[in-house]
Amino acid sequence: MILRAATPADAPGMAGVINPIIAIGGTTAHQGPFTADRILAHYLAAPGLLTCQLAEADGRILGFQVLERLEVLPAGWADIGTFVAPGSQRRGIGGALMAATLAAARAAGVATVNATIRADNAPGLAYYARHGFADYAVDPGWRLADGTPVGRVSRRLDL
Repeated sequence: MILRAATPADAPGMAGVINPIIAIGGTTAHQGPFTADRILAHYLAAPGLLTCQLAEADGRILGFQVLERLEVLPAGWADIGTFVAPGSQRRGIGGALMAATLAAARAAGVATVNATIRADNAPGLAYYARHGFADYAVDPGWRLADGTPVGRVSRRLDL
């Protein structure tokens, strides 16, 4: 497995990772598919982007993790999102991405990393807990686009 910074040329492969996750449902707040252009706009060219780390093997993208500053977060905070291709979980990809992303966060002077996770996403909640993230806010009323209530949990990691 190779870890590296994502580039615009990776956008189609990144869409190939996130779209099956969305289609399966239950582990991401995203509800509509991504095109390569949407990946570019939402992740790779986001105004607050600090890093987007990518894991690949044999020319295939296995996962990616993005870290960005968001205006809704306090100064010194950054938001993290993690996506590992279905069938590739539990192979160390998420852990490797986390190590690279946290190194980039520290280098950028980030004090706290925020992860906001669907409350019904047991694997996502467990992943962030394994990496030391602790709950600091809960939004039990957060709903999917169709009105289904699933709630959200916000977790933080102080660096």
